Amino acid sequence: MEQPEQNVVKTALPKPAALQQPDAPVYDTPGGSVFDAKNVSCYYGSFRAVTDVSLSIYQNEITAFIGPSGCGKTTVLRTLNRMNDLIPGAHVEGEVHYRGASLYAKDVSPIAVRRRIGMVFQKPNPFPKSIYDNVAYGPRINGQRNKAKLDEIVEKSLRGAALWDEVKDRLNNSGLGLSGGQAQRLCIARTLAVEPDVVLMDEPCSALDPIATGAIEDLMREIKQRYTIVIVTHNMQQATRVSDRTAFYSVLRNEESDTRTGVLVEYGRTQQIFEDPHDPRTQAYVTGRVG
Repeated sequence: MEQPEQNVVKTALPKPAALQQPDAPVYDTPGGSVFDAKNVSCYYGSFRAVTDVSLSIYQNEITAFIGPSGCGKTTVLRTLNRMNDLIPGAHVEGEVHYRGASLYAKDVSPIAVRRRIGMVFQKPNPFPKSIYDNVAYGPRINGQRNKAKLDEIVEKSLRGAALWDEVKDRLNNSGLGLSGGQAQRLCIARTLAVEPDVVLMDEPCSALDPIATGAIEDLMREIKQRYTIVIVTHNMQQATRVSDRTAFYSVLRNEESDTRTGVLVEYGRTQQIFEDPHDPRTQAYVTGRVG
């Protein structure tokens, strides 16, 4: 596994108890790994969607997951904040550690996991509430009732999502009235409002035009100074523009059982993956010879 190029500052890693409560502190290890996955396989019932994925994801970097449809990249993304727990019959084998704590230990709270590891989905999904209430929703759920503090959180989050200047005079308007790019940035602001450590993005630009896509990409580059970002994308140009590291997934076919399972083919620095891939399957995909 390639080691990060930054100097690693060693600090105390959290014990599993750090993930038992949603308000437990976040432990930082600047330059170090945030996630460490080892031999991870994901199942939906008896169907194995992904097999034996091992990789580390590093702090304050953007990591892109690329690969053809059905290769399991979104499934792996969802293991990082236990979203697959919400699907009946889904389960994970192997080890997934977040800052040294096992995400799937029996005493770990999925609510605490999702509080730290936010998700932005493929299609913008504003709540049928005002712009203000969309952003304030998470802090309110977490017990924040002070109006002045909520005002501060809403402004800070909208600024963090590069949306404040566009909506500051219509915070009481419905979030459903925003354009696609604005709605996606509102969803990012809603995620930032609960002060996560990691932001997961599942094809956040697939429904957006090129101008809105550019705005989201600029935003990702800006906020990675404060967050660790993992993005699933079908757009290889986007991966080259925004990501520090890229993981290429592909599909392994079993002709005898007529089944398909996702596999991690290659993972490394984005420049290396696109300019000097080590695996011929990666080379074929990034050059467009296979889709």
